[in-house]
Amino acid sequence: MNLFSNMYSGVLLAGVDEVGRGPLAGDVVAAAVILHPTKKIKGLADSKKLSEKRREELYGEICATATSWAVARASVAEIDTINILQASLLAMHRAVELLHVQPEHVMVDGNQLPRWSYSCEAIVQGDDKIKAISAASIIAKVTRDREMQQFDAHYPGYGFAAHKGYGTRDHLAALKKFGATPLHRRSFAPVRAVLEAFAAVDASISNESLIKASSRRNAKSREE
Repeated sequence: MNLFSNMYSGVLLAGVDEVGRGPLAGDVVAAAVILHPTKKIKGLADSKKLSEKRREELYGEICATATSWAVARASVAEIDTINILQASLLAMHRAVELLHVQPEHVMVDGNQLPRWSYSCEAIVQGDDKIKAISAASIIAKVTRDREMQQFDAHYPGYGFAAHKGYGTRDHLAALKKFGATPLHRRSFAPVRAVLEAFAAVDASISNESLIKASSRRNAKSREE
């Protein structure tokens, strides 16, 4: 694989990255980008190392000049069903398949690859080494961050616009106070713990209601 990569001199190299493996809420989002061979973009880097303003600027430039780019995702339901690693690989697979220009070679950030027929290789810290992967990381992060900001209006009180679904202190406090939303990943331990706590409270209230109802029936029977 590495030998092919070193020898590859074509222009259809796709970089692939995902965002959202760690959060407690929201989809995992992946992007694939084939950069244009002559339209160079300055400042491409790991999206985590860029300011929000700079990411937004580069996002626009990538979308305008790339040979091809695509975004895909794996849903919260899929994450809970097949686990976050497999969901991430699935999202990346979908992103590459959505490219309107298909790549000759694919470089994926990380140390694992989706199951597909593409010539490919995994690059550890690729988002900081390979420009096409850097571009993909920016597209994926800006896309997901924008979505989480929109969800903030639908689920006020959780702070999605600020933490983007990650398990910050404020997010955990809101989760314990309000419970889980449809955005929350049930398979993640902090969310599962809150769901179990709410279920225990509901069960206790139900039992208490049953006891009170039974007491009222018994009291009525005695009166009769």
